[in-house]
Amino acid sequence: MDVSAIASAATAMSQQRVADAAGTLVLKKALNIQAESAAQLLQAIPTPPPVAPPSKNIIDTYA
Repeated sequence: MDVSAIASAATAMSQQRVADAAGTLVLKKALNIQAESAAQLLQAIPTPPPVAPPSKNIIDTYA
C-alpha cells in the first residue's frame, strides 16, 4: 500500500466519523422534540371527574 492510499483511507474514516456524530446529534434532537410533544399532549388530557363511591343497598329503578 502506498502512502496516498493510507492517507485517503484515513481521511475517509475521519469523514465517516464526523458524519456519524452529526447523525447522532440530529437523532437526539428529534427524540427530544418528540418527548416534549408527547409531554404536552399528556398535559392536555383533561382529568376525569371523580367517581362516586358505590352505594350499598340501592337499586337503580330508572335503568
